[in-house]
Amino acid sequence: MKKEIREDVFIPVGSVTVEGHLGLPDKADSIVIFSHGSGSSRFSPRNKYVADVLNEQNIATLLVDLLTTKEDLNYASRFDINLLTQRLVGVSKWVAEQPVFKNFQIGYFGASTGAASALRAAATLEERVKAVVSRGGRPDLAMQVLPFVKAPTLLIIGSLDDQVIELNQEAYDQLRCKKEMMIVEGASHLFEEPGKLQEVAVLAADWFKKYLVNTDSYLDKAGIVLKN
Repeated sequence: MKKEIREDVFIPVGSVTVEGHLGLPDKADSIVIFSHGSGSSRFSPRNKYVADVLNEQNIATLLVDLLTTKEDLNYASRFDINLLTQRLVGVSKWVAEQPVFKNFQIGYFGASTGAASALRAAATLEERVKAVVSRGGRPDLAMQVLPFVKAPTLLIIGSLDDQVIELNQEAYDQLRCKKEMMIVEGASHLFEEPGKLQEVAVLAADWFKKYLVNTDSYLDKAGIVLKN
């Protein structure tokens, strides 16, 4: 019988402890850490949906609140990208130190402002982060470090999210890593339209399977092994 672990975790980062929810399929060899947007949390139904899709593909997920409950009451803290980046780096190091995640590849999924902290953390950790996906993100808030991101990065934006499309294009131009920008037709910022979040989840899963699950090779649609 296939075993899958789903449990809350408490992660010490500096002087605080942050809370997260772990989804660990039995056959997983990689993990995606979620960096939520401002005002969101590990209980975000949109991110939980994406995490469930990744779990079905044998990718572990960690939905984590980078702020404590008290810190989140301070509205300004939600937009403190430097603090959020430090926390995400700390969480990533904690994951790497856990025996259960030995030899796991680490990736990031960032939503809204969470995409900025994900990209900044990826630039800080360099080769230790293998892939990044941004959903309706604000990568422009990490503009200065984008040329230093080494992880293959996918930017997903809704076609109705005009301003964010422009900001993503500006950020995309600064990225020097393997990259792609996908615009989901008929989707707004939160991808609330029927079927649109499912499209996001499929795009994210494909990206992580290509660059995270097996970084040496991957199977294309014809089943041929291609070297990266």
